[in-house]
Amino acid sequence: MPLDRHTLNSNTMNNIKKITGFVLVGLIIITTIIAILGIWDVIVFEQALEKLLKSLLVIFIASAVVLFITTVLIKEENKN
Repeated sequence: MPLDRHTLNSNTMNNIKKITGFVLVGLIIITTIIAILGIWDVIVFEQALEKLLKSLLVIFIASAVVLFITTVLIKEENKN
């Protein structure tokens, strides 16, 4: 029994959500490790924190753009 287009889109979106979730959990773990190393003075905390926050800002902006693009494209496909 072939899958219809809606089922394929739904499965794709679920896979994207799972991958995004794993990436976010990974970022949280990395952030936590850097914070703990900074607290214990293993690394220079000020430099690491500044770079970490800038990196997270870039990731956030890129994610927002991707979300906007996928939302617009999915809405266009549903209208057709």
